[in-house]
Amino acid sequence: MKKIFIVFLLSSFIFSCSPTPSPSQIVDVYASPAAAPFLDELYACADSSSVTLNLTSDSPDLSLHLGLPDGWAGSAFQVAAEDILIVASLQSPLPSLSMDQMRTIFTGQNPSVQVWAYASEGETQRLFESAVMDGRSVTSFARLAVSPMHMVEALTSDPNAVGLLPRRWMTDGLRELFLVANVPILALTPYEPEGIARDLIACMQE
Repeated sequence: MKKIFIVFLLSSFIFSCSPTPSPSQIVDVYASPAAAPFLDELYACADSSSVTLNLTSDSPDLSLHLGLPDGWAGSAFQVAAEDILIVASLQSPLPSLSMDQMRTIFTGQNPSVQVWAYASEGETQRLFESAVMDGRSVTSFARLAVSPMHMVEALTSDPNAVGLLPRRWMTDGLRELFLVANVPILALTPYEPEGIARDLIACMQE
């Protein structure tokens, strides 16, 4: 009976001295629609640091964005780069486009082509118009895609359509017609990043 009692005390001592795992730190993050594919890299960095990411658009600690949003007053750090492309279905009869041909299509001067675009305040649309439209407006007959995924579906299903897409959103059913621009993927924080947010940004920059 005495031996059993001693073993019990020893076991209790061992368990009481075992270190308890530290709780995972939680960081609120968000990615704009165009930058969403880069969340994979952010999650990989979080996994290597035992950090839990909470995906939310409500006051995130860190967000990923294609280019700099208008009026942004916080900090911004480039963590990658992305191409903005003019794309069409593999079945499209269009060849690779020149700048003039691309402008002709997007101003509506080629009625045989259905133009797809985003809302004017969208990051991809804004960068496209700034880079190549030279103050001209996209045709009023353009159809509106609400997201890159919607754009992929619309262009894949219509061989007479063209539209805008970040390269990371390209699929096997689409073909590049024109390279619009190469733009930065930015990690945005509402303040100078510290601690885990700073470490995540540094990891994505490696």
